[in-house]
Amino acid sequence: MLQFFLSSWRSGFRNRVFLAVLLLGVALVGVAYLSASFSPRQPLTVALDVGLSGLRVSLVLFTITLVQDLVGREIEQRSVVLTLSYPTHRSAYLIGRYCGVLALAGVAALILGLLLWIAVMMSGANYDQQFRVQLGLPFWVAVFGVWLDIAVVAAFTLWIATLSTVTMLPLALGAVFAIGGRALGAVFDFVSRGADGQVDLAARYGPLLDVIRWLLPDLSRLDWRAWPMYGLLPDLPTMGLAAAMAVAYAMLMIGLAIHAFSRREFS
Repeated sequence: MLQFFLSSWRSGFRNRVFLAVLLLGVALVGVAYLSASFSPRQPLTVALDVGLSGLRVSLVLFTITLVQDLVGREIEQRSVVLTLSYPTHRSAYLIGRYCGVLALAGVAALILGLLLWIAVMMSGANYDQQFRVQLGLPFWVAVFGVWLDIAVVAAFTLWIATLSTVTMLPLALGAVFAIGGRALGAVFDFVSRGADGQVDLAARYGPLLDVIRWLLPDLSRLDWRAWPMYGLLPDLPTMGLAAAMAVAYAMLMIGLAIHAFSRREFS
């Protein structure tokens, strides 16, 4: 497993995707810095909000593309047959690749998080807003929440890559999963509160959402930006449950990926 992790690590740094995503992340951090000028009262809060959203977008694109390159493309081109000819279990191959992707995503998150930290600090250089953002532990906890979010998306994309025979399917479904998982919480809250008085809408889609709730994780629970932005400390048990949900779902996806990959025939 270690050899697959190290090869993923080296391939990721040599991959143009890593550089492209870093450039995209830098551009989005620049957008976050510029967005602060559009808020006369809370420039640091606006910059941090936009920056964290840009950080997640960059990391989602990075992870799903990297999973496709390191696993999906090898399966498609049958180069994985040579890898699996060595005396090693297929699960070691997948777990090593997955851990390599997570490590690379962690490096990217640290780099972009540091750039965002600098951008937010510069945004408030000439303005002292009433409610200061918290760029210490709360900020890095929010970045860690984004990384956990990405870990779930990467595990789902890995599972799709082991099943797919279509080149772009893991990328497409991984992106849809990332968007749907983050929007799930808002949709649940909207319907559970009566859908703004639309009783028929709540009655029609409520049962369907109850089923979806058990199939897809609510990734919005990993969005802890309210702490660094407004100083609102999240409920610690709730944070713990959200983190446990992310780890459990990622392990489930990896288990499904191993099962599918072990039964797949390569000719």
